[in-house]
Amino acid sequence: MQKCGITGSTGNLGKSFIKNNKKFKYIKFKGDITKKNDVNVWIKKYKFDLIIHFAALVPISKVNKNYKKALKINYLGTQNIVNAIVKNNVEIDWFFFSSTSHVYPFKFNPIKETDILNPISKYGKTKLMAEKFIVKKFEKTKIKYCIGRIFSILDNNGKEFFMKSLIRRIKIKQKLIKLDNMNHFRDFLTTKQISEIIIKLSKKKYRGIINIGSGKKTDLKKIAILLAKKFRKKIIFQKNKPTCSVSSNVKLKELGIKFKVPDISKELNLII
Repeated sequence: MQKCGITGSTGNLGKSFIKNNKKFKYIKFKGDITKKNDVNVWIKKYKFDLIIHFAALVPISKVNKNYKKALKINYLGTQNIVNAIVKNNVEIDWFFFSSTSHVYPFKFNPIKETDILNPISKYGKTKLMAEKFIVKKFEKTKIKYCIGRIFSILDNNGKEFFMKSLIRRIKIKQKLIKLDNMNHFRDFLTTKQISEIIIKLSKKKYRGIINIGSGKKTDLKKIAILLAKKFRKKIIFQKNKPTCSVSSNVKLKELGIKFKVPDISKELNLII
């Protein structure tokens, strides 16, 4: 059984990854990722076959409130892991880093991995900095690293995810609800689907950068309308400039990685 070092094991994606793949022996990182010694001890102690790096400060609201903390966790924490691997000459078969679609600017055509990078958020900035460091350090080594740029996530538990927060907003409001900043299109996959894609990538030991998304455009206004019907509420939408972020799935298809596009209505019922 392969030994898999995993950070962020208590997060929604980390829990889902472990739950959906029982073929690895998981060794969870339980220290402070911003402390070099904690990371170094963990890397040196175990002879990992692969490392899955999920640990991050994710919610946009939290990153915006404390950007310094986000930099420490998302960027410097990643630096600590990568430096420890290189410094100790750790010969792992595969290294996965969970990045984000936030490294790309909005675009109404499907976004390719080779498209221009211009982060749309501070969260995206921290992840892009970490990406560049990984590439710089691992490019000249034999380590097969994979940077997965994850698009929007559907999850039953994460309070900060879009669906959950929108349900909460509509449910607690009076019958007439005014919603702004909703004229957008996003690309959703469930945490289970994302986990399964990463597992398939690990089996192929894919090296490089790859988008992880459904490739389908979902209208956020339509989601709000569906929820309003369920909770018998009336919505007034404030006008705003539309944006779009949807993945090109060319690379996933070339690797033979298949999955079903989520049924948004069904997923909403599960979340509710």
